[in-house]
Amino acid sequence: MSATLRADCVPIRLVASGVIGYSYGARGPVGQGINFSGFSSNGFKVRMLFSPSKTNRRANWIARVAALLLLAPVLGGCESLTSLWGAREEQFDEPADKLYNEGLFLLNNKRDLRTAAKRFEEVDRQHPYSDWARRSLIMSAYTYYQAGMYEESITVARRYIQLHPASPDAAYAQYLIGSCYFDQIRDVTREQDRTERAMSAFDEVIRKYPSSEYAVSAKRKIAVARDQLAARDMMIGRYYMERRDYSGAINRFKIVVTRYQTTRHVEEALLRLTEAYLSLGIVGEAQTSAAVLGHNFPDSRWYKDAYALVQQRGLQPSENRNSWISQAFRRLGVGGTG
Repeated sequence: MSATLRADCVPIRLVASGVIGYSYGARGPVGQGINFSGFSSNGFKVRMLFSPSKTNRRANWIARVAALLLLAPVLGGCESLTSLWGAREEQFDEPADKLYNEGLFLLNNKRDLRTAAKRFEEVDRQHPYSDWARRSLIMSAYTYYQAGMYEESITVARRYIQLHPASPDAAYAQYLIGSCYFDQIRDVTREQDRTERAMSAFDEVIRKYPSSEYAVSAKRKIAVARDQLAARDMMIGRYYMERRDYSGAINRFKIVVTRYQTTRHVEEALLRLTEAYLSLGIVGEAQTSAAVLGHNFPDSRWYKDAYALVQQRGLQPSENRNSWISQAFRRLGVGGTG
C-alpha cells in the first residue's frame, strides 16, 4: 500500500513494510525502533521504523502518532492527514429526480429562482447525459430567464442546443435566446446591438424550426425589433434634417425604405425623402417619393403633407420607375403607381 500527498507538499510516503520516510532525499534503510536524524536549515530527515511483530503493535501506533506530531508544522497547508493513510471521502450523488423536484418546488412554490436554477444545473452536473439532465437543462435556462439573469439563460440554452439539437425542446431553447436579447432592447436613443441579436436568434427559430409553435411568436417579435431599428434610423435622419444635412438624412431614410418597408415608419420616411430631395433641388426623386407614398398609403397623413410640398413648387407627384424608390417597392411586391 502506498499513498502520496499532492505535488505541492513535501514528499511523504507510507509503505506497507511499516516505514515512514520524510526527507528531501531517498528513504533510509529499514530497521527496528525509532530513529530521528538531525535537523538543518533546508529541512530534516525523519525515519520511523516499526516492528512488524504482533507484540509491538502498541509501540508502533505510538511511534506513528509521535512522528505525525513532529511532522505537523511541515504538513500545514497540505491535504488533511487522513490522506496520508490512504483514506478517501466518498461523495454520494443525490438522486436525479430528487434534485429536479427540489428545483420545481423552489421555482413554483418558493419563487427562489436563482436557487432553483442551481438545483436544475446540479442534476446536469451529477447525472450528465441522462434524461433528467436534459429536462433540467432546459428548466435551468427557463428559470434564469424568469429571474432576469439573461446571460446565464443564454449560456445554458446554447449548451442545451449543442447537446440536444434534435430534441423537441431545442426550438424553445433557441426561442429563449432570442427572448433574452429581446427583453433587453433599449430605447432608440441608444445602441441597438441587442435588437439585432434578438432578430438573428429569432431568425434561427424560423429557419430551423419553421413548424414549431415558437416560429409564429418569433415572427411577431422580429416585426417589433425591425420597427425599433427603423425608429432609430428615422431619429437620426430627423437630426440631420434639422441641421440641413440633407444628404446624411436621405441616407438614413433610404435605409428605412429599403430594409424596413413593412414597418410603420416607412410612410414618414417617404415624406422626409420628398422634403430632403426638394431641398436639394432633386425634383424627380421628390416627385417619385410622393407618388409612391400616395399609391401605397393614399389615406396617410404623411401623403397629404408630401402632396402639399410638391404642389407648393407647382409640381405633381409623378413616379420615375427607374428611381431606386420605385424599384425598392417593386422588389417588395407592392409596386409603384403603375
